[in-house]
Amino acid sequence: MTLSGWESVFFWVFALAALIAGLLTVMARNAVHSALFLISALVSVAALFILLGAEFIAGVQILVYVGGVMVLFLFVIMLVNVSAEERGGEDLFNRPPQVVASIVFAVMLAFGLIYAINQGHRGLRERDGLNSVAGVEANQAARAAAHESLAVAATGTTRISSDTERVGASLYRFGALPFEIASVLLLVAIVGSVMLARTAKQEAAVDDLDPEISSQ
Repeated sequence: MTLSGWESVFFWVFALAALIAGLLTVMARNAVHSALFLISALVSVAALFILLGAEFIAGVQILVYVGGVMVLFLFVIMLVNVSAEERGGEDLFNRPPQVVASIVFAVMLAFGLIYAINQGHRGLRERDGLNSVAGVEANQAARAAAHESLAVAATGTTRISSDTERVGASLYRFGALPFEIASVLLLVAIVGSVMLARTAKQEAAVDDLDPEISSQ
């Protein structure tokens, strides 16, 4: 897919925003700041999905991750109070060794992604016969013909495809069990974090002790 005009401008804006927000997520000292930076990164990635024409994936990204998982994380973080030392005028970033380690891992991840993308792109071009001008033109003609064969939507501006149906079928056919396992693990982690963050006063309040004893 080739981007041009304002599409390329928006791509670079959201791509840089996602990278910067991802770095700030792992470099921020405050857990609430990290969660907010992660929300910004997820929104930027959803915008990139829209530029790629994957509106369904972008909507799932916003509804599930930003609207569900991250709001739940923020609720748990604020519920357990994340210790008193994170309040006040602390620095936004961690100590230098931690920042350096995060940058090193980020660079390694970037190189790994670049290598994987190059290998995948080369494999896709070989599979679709895009290594020559004639192959590119034939592939574009086949895509245009397949798009024209789709039924026109009620708005008259788009066409009805089965992409969302195939994504949903694959998700519930092959990804239902891993998704449920991940949700159970997430629930266990949240319950464990709440229990570990309970203070002595909270434990005493649960035991229905005298208020004067629990305040000591």
